[in-house]
Amino acid sequence: MPLELADWQYDLGGVVIGADTNVNVIDVTGLGRPPVRDNDVDQPSMDGSFAGPDYWAARQVQFDAAIKIPGDASACYDTVAALQAATDAASVRLVGGQGMSLRIKRPGSPTKMLTVRARKLDPEYKQVIHGYVPLDIELLAHDPTFYADQDSTTEIPLGWLTGGGFAAPVVAPIFVQDGTVAADKPGWVTNAGDTDTWPIIRITGPCANVTIIHVASGRTLALPTLNLAIGRWIEIDTRPGYRTVTWDNGGNASSYLAPASRIDLFSLPPGTSEMRWTAFDATNSARMRLTWRNAYTAL
Repeated sequence: MPLELADWQYDLGGVVIGADTNVNVIDVTGLGRPPVRDNDVDQPSMDGSFAGPDYWAARQVQFDAAIKIPGDASACYDTVAALQAATDAASVRLVGGQGMSLRIKRPGSPTKMLTVRARKLDPEYKQVIHGYVPLDIELLAHDPTFYADQDSTTEIPLGWLTGGGFAAPVVAPIFVQDGTVAADKPGWVTNAGDTDTWPIIRITGPCANVTIIHVASGRTLALPTLNLAIGRWIEIDTRPGYRTVTWDNGGNASSYLAPASRIDLFSLPPGTSEMRWTAFDATNSARMRLTWRNAYTAL
């Protein structure tokens, strides 16, 4: 469970700075509209240019801060060391696609987070004897979207009754699927933010020939040759910078994904979305779990 933040506090990889801490945050830049990566092209033989699609570039966040621990130079050095340890972790720095959390709490808004890499942590020790050390901190969020502080999760079992169940009065014949027909189960997920978010989807067996459908858009992830034994699972991570299909033992399972299946398009829009999945399961015990974070364009 992450630390609860007070207004005007920031959690940088587990180290809290800002209000009521030893690190005074003077100013923060880079939390507004992210930079734009444009694709404008000059129009040949005429004035102006053609407006191509605009994409968000990585978000650069800069902190103008200062450690203030009057008369305690040693504590100032310890604070710098703690910040360096949080930002220099090899599990982040040496692994492609990994980042650390920057959690932000502003008055009147819930805590939100960015996934960042440290680009600069520059202390100035000229006045350290007095317990004052200015800090220049620079972070880069490769995904510029703000996300909720906590995961949202829903688990959808694989259903057996066609049409969602019985409706009274019950009239014969009653159709029930058997193990030779792919069962399907509707479910609902809610992205309470205001922009698309990216789910992590885990399918736990026993089941085979899995298809996952976002009903409103018709987007589909199909794994037609997949055959999961009891208790085994496969995970599809659609998040930017990840976008992997892995086994429970960490092995690569992307070869099971049908060529027409686009992980990079399988997002959850704001609001409530209906999800369906189909598979063969003679035990009615297979499960699909979706994990996501509500996504926001602004703090």
